[in-house]
Amino acid sequence: MKKLCETVGFLLCALGIAGLLNEWFDRFRFLAVMRRLDFIGPYAIFVNIVMLVAGVALLVAADRVKEQQE
Repeated sequence: MKKLCETVGFLLCALGIAGLLNEWFDRFRFLAVMRRLDFIGPYAIFVNIVMLVAGVALLVAADRVKEQQE
């Protein structure tokens, strides 16, 4: 479970950063997922920031979880 949380957290961070770079500098279009969703339009920067913060929070939470010893 820890590896899954780390993987999802990393993906959220990467997609959030790529989305912000796409909005600000028009780069990393292949990773900018939010620009493909039309209903997000004016909120794209906010959604990318939320994705980045959620990814960081998930990485921190995964780091604090101890693996079960079996």
